[in-house]
Amino acid sequence: MEVDPLVGIGTVEEIQAGFMFTEGPQWIPSTNTLLFTDIPANRIYAHSPGGGVITVFREPSANTNGLGLDPSGLLVACEHSGRRVSRTLADGTIETIADLYENKKLNSPNDVIVHSNGTVYFTDPPYGLPDPGQSELGFFGVFRVTPGGEVTLVADDMQRPNGIALSPDEKSLYVADTQTGELRTWPVNDDGSLGAGSTLVTTGPGPDGMAVDEKGNLFVTTKNGVEVYSAAGKLYGAIAVPQQPSNCAFGGEDKKTLYITARTGLYRVTLANPGLY
Repeated sequence: MEVDPLVGIGTVEEIQAGFMFTEGPQWIPSTNTLLFTDIPANRIYAHSPGGGVITVFREPSANTNGLGLDPSGLLVACEHSGRRVSRTLADGTIETIADLYENKKLNSPNDVIVHSNGTVYFTDPPYGLPDPGQSELGFFGVFRVTPGGEVTLVADDMQRPNGIALSPDEKSLYVADTQTGELRTWPVNDDGSLGAGSTLVTTGPGPDGMAVDEKGNLFVTTKNGVEVYSAAGKLYGAIAVPQQPSNCAFGGEDKKTLYITARTGLYRVTLANPGLY
């Protein structure tokens, strides 16, 4: 039975304002904290909901944008100025997952999601480059990194590939194109490779980051707020946010809090259905 994921939604609350440009929310279950980034401030922040405290987790951050977790719970980061996707090991060492494709530097990795088998998927638009014409690749792509470390191309025909997510069963990969408004999807094979992609839906203007709930509904940040779609592309509506949102992620011990990064603020709203970390 289809259930509207916006039924029973709470009120959008501001947690804190005064940032430069917030992005990359990622819940860390092992510590019950939310990490998020402030790209121009060159920081990753940590928010502990219990105490309401926000502290600096990492500075400098190489202007990190999107964050993710690998199957071991290690932090994965898309570094704009580092022009790489990195992983932070348990001892604090930061290692490179991907910084080259066919011996050319990546543009500025933007957002990332990691499959339970260790496959890493990320988007690589030019937002972190002083000039898009400086791209060594000559295109703005979506990439896959195999568990063995091989970087392979998923798509090179998107104008501004941005937010990225996996379905709850990990059989569908989603990527938003901020410039065209397309929300693309690819079938995911058991080994992490992908089938032919297609356009699921055209969202409101400027789709950016996204989150997925346990029912497979997609929460996509756009100029209209956080638009909510079924896995089949049906639009349920949009969550209004005081500022234009850039990204969102589920958190909390019950997975029912949607954290929203929106320009200079961090917001949250409680939903009836749990989401995915």
